[in-house]
Parts: sequence; structure tokens; C-alpha cells
Amino acid sequence: MNTLKETNFHFEGQTAFYRGKVRDVYTIADTYLAMVATDRISAFDVVLPRAIPYKGQVLNQIAAKFLKATEDIVPNWVLAIPDPCVTIGRQCLPFKVEMVIRGYLSGHAWREYQAGKREICGEPLPDGLKENDRLPHPIITPTTKAAVGHDEDISRAAILEKGIVSEADYQQLEMYTFALFRRGTDLAAERGLILVDTKYEFGKIGDDIFLIDEIHTPDSSRYFYADSYAQLQNEGKPQRQLSKEFVRKWLIANGFQGKDGQKIPEMTDEIVSSISERYVELFEHITGERFEYPNDTAAAERVERNTTAALSSMKTSKHPL
Repeated sequence: MNTLKETNFHFEGQTAFYRGKVRDVYTIADTYLAMVATDRISAFDVVLPRAIPYKGQVLNQIAAKFLKATEDIVPNWVLAIPDPCVTIGRQCLPFKVEMVIRGYLSGHAWREYQAGKREICGEPLPDGLKENDRLPHPIITPTTKAAVGHDEDISRAAILEKGIVSEADYQQLEMYTFALFRRGTDLAAERGLILVDTKYEFGKIGDDIFLIDEIHTPDSSRYFYADSYAQLQNEGKPQRQLSKEFVRKWLIANGFQGKDGQKIPEMTDEIVSSISERYVELFEHITGERFEYPNDTAAAERVERNTTAALSSMKTSKHPL
């Protein structure tokens, strides 16, 4: 009962509902979003059949911490966090691109490089790099924001040519992305970590740009341990990392990469428990805080109660519904 796989609430003033890969999003009065971070887990743009206990809490609380720590760089969408799994904030019109930024050759970028590509999203890559090598400088490798199915790599030139984002707005998104990555890198270093790559999503209210969704979580980012990076790289060994990559590697090892005809491997109780433990470990390493397990067992009831109370209080606050 501690696992929150999905929600089906009906809040006062609710005008829309959307179920994403991981989050259930309630639109309130066409102005605010109540975003519930469930325990669903996705990889290769596919939602896996079993939810992971406490994963939603881990993601929501990490995102809350880093959104707060970067609000001096760019305003963000958050107004309240009434529950460990819930964030309430402004409804923004999202840009239809995700701003992926990479400081190292890892994950998807490495798989593309290993396949022979020397350019990703219009960004050239030098020959002779090994997996997890540091890039000469951080690069932005945007992806399209797909409502259904796979996100796709796209270049800056194609974004502007297709009119997906105006040039003025895109320049602002680039500036924010580099600044956020620098801040994230500094915060990670304080925890003995390297921020390898991450993604940011942005939206607008009128002419104002806001940072939306989550940032610097293990679902949206990859971290290495700084103290062992150089030695492991010199020895050609896999990096110790904090990210969702361990889930992807388990899936790949069992013949699944989200391609047509592939079957998701069985998620045993042991596998689910081990993934949950890794997410809690990720939280504690990334934040430097001890993970607080919820006292209750009825997660959905708690989330509904706390969100309802917060929305009710907002009626008379500076953010009236």
C-alpha cells in the first residue's frame, strides 16, 4: 500500500487531468497544476509494469530541493509542496523541446558515438573518445518532447527552422541551461559527485519563461562518484554512478530496449525491492539528507488529503484559485 502506482482524484475546481509516464497531473481552474509523482518507472520511453516503492517521493523531494537552489537563476513553476509526492505550481505553456545538456560521453550519447556517429544534434564530437570521457566542453543536445512514444534528437538549427521555438526564446533557454548546469555541477561537487548530464524543461506564462517539471533527479540526470572517476576511467572500467542507468542496463542485459517486438523482462519482488533501495540511496547521496519513510501505509489517501487541504488554503492566499 506504500506504492503509489496511479491516482484518480477529483479535486474542487479541477478542469483537466493528464497521466504521463511517471506523473499524474491535475489542472486546477485552468491556472495551476497539482503534479503527483507516482512510483511508476519508465525506461526507453516505456512505462514498466511494476511500480517502485518510494520512487515518487525521492524524485519529488530531490526536484524540490534543486528548484529552490536555482530560483535565483530562473523563476520556476513551484508554489507549494503539500506532500512528499506532490508539487503544486503555475500552469505554463511548455516548450516542445527538452534541453538536454552533457558534460561527458555517456548513456545515449555514448551509444550513438559507439555506433559511429561523430555529431549529435548538430554538435561535433572528436574521434578517440572512450565511454564516460569528459567532453571538451558541455554541449546541448535537445530532444523533441513527444506526447506519446519516443523523444527524438533534434538540432538547434532544426528547432529554429521548424519554428518550434523562436530564436529569441531559444537563446534564453540556452543561457538558462548552461547556467543551471554550472550550478548543478557545483552542488554535485559539494556531495563528492560529478553531474554528467541532465535535462531541463521550460514553459511560458505570457512573455515570461519558467523552469518546469523536475531537475537534477536520478530520472533526469546522471551522476558519477568524483573520488573514483579518474582511476576507473584510466583503467577502462565502468563508472560508479547515481542514475537510472542501472535500470536501463538491467533491461538491455535482458533483451529489452523499447523496440518493437521486445518483451519487458519479469520484474520480480527482488528486482523491485533492489530498485527501490537504489532510489533511496540516490536521494541520500544527492541531497546529503536522510530519507524519511512515510509513517502511513495508505499513500493515495495521504496524497489526496494533503493536496485537497493545500488547494483549499490557496483559495484565500496570495495565489487564489
